[in-house]
Amino acid sequence: MALQGPEEVGEQVEEPEDLDDQDASSISPAEEITLPPGTGGDEEPQEAFLLPWDRFSSWLHCICVVGFDLELGQAVEVKTTRICYLSFPDSNSGCLGDTQFCFRFRQGSNRKSSLGCFLENTDRDAPPCLKVWSHYYGYVYFRQVRDKSLKRGYFQKSLVLISKLPYVTFFHSLLKIMAPEYFEKQEPCLEAACNDIDRWPTPHPGRVLTLPIMGVVIKVRIPTSYDKPGTSQLVQSAQGDSLVSIILPTIHEVDLFRCFYPVFFHIQMLWELVLLGEALVVMAPSPAESSETVLALVSCVSPLRYCSDFRPYFTIHDSEFKEYTTRTQAPPSVILGVTNPFFAKTLQHWPHIIRIGDMKQAGEVAKQMKVKKLKNLKTLDSKPGVYTAYKPYLNKDEEIIKQLQKGVQQKRPSAAQNAILRRYFLELTQSFIIPLERYVASLMPLQKSISPWKSPPQLRPFVQPDFMKTLEKAGPQLTSRLKGDWIGLYRHFLKSPNFDGWFRSRKREMTQKLEALHLEALCEEDLQQRIQKHTEVEVVDLVLKLKDKLSQAEREQLPIRPGTLSKLRAHIEAVILALPEDLQGILHKPPTS
Repeated sequence: MALQGPEEVGEQVEEPEDLDDQDASSISPAEEITLPPGTGGDEEPQEAFLLPWDRFSSWLHCICVVGFDLELGQAVEVKTTRICYLSFPDSNSGCLGDTQFCFRFRQGSNRKSSLGCFLENTDRDAPPCLKVWSHYYGYVYFRQVRDKSLKRGYFQKSLVLISKLPYVTFFHSLLKIMAPEYFEKQEPCLEAACNDIDRWPTPHPGRVLTLPIMGVVIKVRIPTSYDKPGTSQLVQSAQGDSLVSIILPTIHEVDLFRCFYPVFFHIQMLWELVLLGEALVVMAPSPAESSETVLALVSCVSPLRYCSDFRPYFTIHDSEFKEYTTRTQAPPSVILGVTNPFFAKTLQHWPHIIRIGDMKQAGEVAKQMKVKKLKNLKTLDSKPGVYTAYKPYLNKDEEIIKQLQKGVQQKRPSAAQNAILRRYFLELTQSFIIPLERYVASLMPLQKSISPWKSPPQLRPFVQPDFMKTLEKAGPQLTSRLKGDWIGLYRHFLKSPNFDGWFRSRKREMTQKLEALHLEALCEEDLQQRIQKHTEVEVVDLVLKLKDKLSQAEREQLPIRPGTLSKLRAHIEAVILALPEDLQGILHKPPTS
């Protein structure tokens, strides 16, 4: 059964021949549920134009219920078998009781979101790690309990939320409220949940939201790209929070210390591997541990955006299975989380393998583990550890290891341990990125070179040898105590997908800044005086170019000073009014699409 918004999940679409023969039913809330218009409270102007179910669609794509059929296996009517397999554990760990995990899969290339404009606005102000990709996330609440009345002897069912938003902590918290209610009261409570969600305000960065769901109120803040890294901007108010049941300090961060605890002697090497976009596979006993570890790896290079693919939970039924397991070419730049013992043999040729045992409570002191050679990973009962031939560029930081070990011995709270480790990764990444930011900023043309009557100047090219020269006096040694081959690490990084993605983003931002400065310079000109020296044809051409600039500024939301666009519109209108009436009529007509 799937509760869906107005669009479908793309890729691998399979239409069932007869819906009546399936194990579950499919309900489209837009067709089956009568809902009063949403009342989001403190709304932004564009929310006044949202239709019923637009708010739901800004948070979720659909809600799926996946049951296990003894003859068919996993069954769900969401028109894609991939979700079925990803919604159930495929390991031998048992997973009795309730288990939560997440997965990620590609959106079909021919699919476009019906709320593309909203996603663009959300993306513009979102921090790098929360920008929306062409992927969907699946957040799973799986229940397996003994039931002698069933032929298989077990009740097995998953409630799955499908969303474009990478709000892992938030959606797992949401499922802890929704899933137990669903398993007890079945379908009607999901319809009620959909009604609640469609009354929520849209998740625009910077907003503090109180979100009622099934009698519970969750308070969250959507982070922005302007937040100071490593801080929480959600301020608690005793008076204002009297009706709030749950306050989430973060919507997306996982507990780094708990995830890295089994291998925390190697955290610095793992940071390098993720930074360089190396192919990594995490072998774990359960989907919960595999997905959390993959998400922790991706987030350890924050605030840098991890630009390669990552799959928190990957199965043999994924459409990329052959692509990722072939031995005819090098493994792609991707991080996989797997649980099926079959992968120990299939992915044995991968260069870097992290093997996770059962995650212990952070009350025991972890044992020192050496990096193991890949040839030792031949059997299914291989011991936990990191299997790789990789030699880190940087010397090992013993201080952070001692600090975390001391915290374990002194029973320091897990939240404090997590904060220490997150701060360590943040400072390490910032030390690495600052020299790159400084060099790229030097590629920006001087503002005095911007002329309103010439095209905006171009950025100077990124020249690797020139950048390397800057590291001698302004390298990471200014902010990091770590020694080692920083030059080698940068050379390797400049060939990675993460550098490519970072530089593309910075280049786009700087190009938009040049466009904005050019537009502002144009608005300061006396256009009335200038057009007196030109023919009507040239003036019409100027009007058309100014209209193009205006459209570009609105479309790309260029970072311009307040009042610039209204000033440009006034300039355009004044120039049009100086033309003959027949041309005025033509230029005042709205453009036809």
